[in-house]
Amino acid sequence: MSSVPALDVRDASVRFGRTAALDGLSLTAPQGQITAVLGPNGAGKTTLVRSCVGLVTPRAGSISVLGSAPGSAAAATRVGLMPQSTGAWSAVKAGELISYLARLYANPWPVDALLTLLGIDDFAGTSYRRLSGGQRQSVNLAGALVGRPSLLFLDEPSSGMDPHLRRHTWQILDDLRRDGVAVLLTTHHMEEAAELADHVWLMDRGRVTIHGTVSELTAEQSLEDVFLANTSNGVHREQ
Repeated sequence: MSSVPALDVRDASVRFGRTAALDGLSLTAPQGQITAVLGPNGAGKTTLVRSCVGLVTPRAGSISVLGSAPGSAAAATRVGLMPQSTGAWSAVKAGELISYLARLYANPWPVDALLTLLGIDDFAGTSYRRLSGGQRQSVNLAGALVGRPSLLFLDEPSSGMDPHLRRHTWQILDDLRRDGVAVLLTTHHMEEAAELADHVWLMDRGRVTIHGTVSELTAEQSLEDVFLANTSNGVHREQ
């Protein structure tokens, strides 16, 4: 495994008006590992992901994605993104959507095999807007995986999934890690981070407050207690 990280974020800063979404944030995601980013609502997790795929440009700092600039042609074909929501897909049938996305890549995951792996076969002919929350998440994950990415960004991947589907998704992510794929996921589920992550980064107000392996962070308290001790209450935070 290469010692060069799949993702290297250094002192990245992003502002939206008076709000610092990222405030000199630095973190890395190694190849062949699952990296979890935790933080309260408004901590900057989604802005981080959007910056890493070229949808937001930091005003300061640098981001290297597989050795290239975020959103560049060199990075785009090797990166997969599973966003929190994809309203633009609402009228498209699930199977047709994945087939369309597959045609954008030179060596895509075989669509039928991917639909079967993620349990989409049963609703492949259903429009995206008519799917349940968990079904939509499975389709979102298929869209992120179809290009066989080397680096996968997952923004709240198990949101809306029932326990069976969540566990199945975890197994898929573990298999991807074994195949050498780098995964960065944001999540509010402490169990998910504890189960999957090789390394955990806690964010608050656009900065990293603490990071380490799960065993390092939980040597004296639970991961949830670590979260509460190192992040602020985001209920009334300006978004």
